[in-house]
Amino acid sequence: MATSDKSAAIAELTDKFRDSGAAVLTEYRGLSVAQLTELRNSLREHATYSVVKNTLTKRAAAEAEVTAFDGQLQGPSAIAFITGEPVEAAKVLRDFAKANPLLVIKGGVLDGKALSSEDITKLASLESRETLLAKLAGAMNASLSQAVYLFAAPLSQTARVVDALRAKVETEGPVATDAPAAAAEETAAEAPAEAASDVAEGGDES
Repeated sequence: MATSDKSAAIAELTDKFRDSGAAVLTEYRGLSVAQLTELRNSLREHATYSVVKNTLTKRAAAEAEVTAFDGQLQGPSAIAFITGEPVEAAKVLRDFAKANPLLVIKGGVLDGKALSSEDITKLASLESRETLLAKLAGAMNASLSQAVYLFAAPLSQTARVVDALRAKVETEGPVATDAPAAAAEETAAEAPAEAASDVAEGGDES
């Protein structure tokens, strides 16, 4: 490779390290072109999967101040540069490695911190950010529904009492009491027109 081409490749890899929130180093020895294409397509939504040259990658990683891959850039290497959801990318890599044991997950880096292959497996077992946000939103909605119910419950109980009282007045007529006249007028206002006239007449008699 010409010097200019090497410089361009190093610059491109350096930018990928800097622009990615995470990166996972893999060894693909023995995998076919079709299998690599399948993996690349599976990762497309979350990461860019690139076959890399070890010597150029070492220089690019050094320029990007990434030390997580020190001593691991050996054999046929490919890196998943993750720009999307790290958990989802880790799940894709884990599942593909299970179905295709020739893919070896060697390590990674997340927000500048080195990850072992075991760490990446643990990352893949986590719930995605979208799932966690959906659960949080569901919990918040449930809490709001409970709050609305608590506020509405006394009102609905009051409404049932008023309806029962109104039905009683309509069925049995007004009941004479010693309550103040204002209370009688309030009861009359709540009752139907005919019941209101009965209450008014009862008030005149008292």
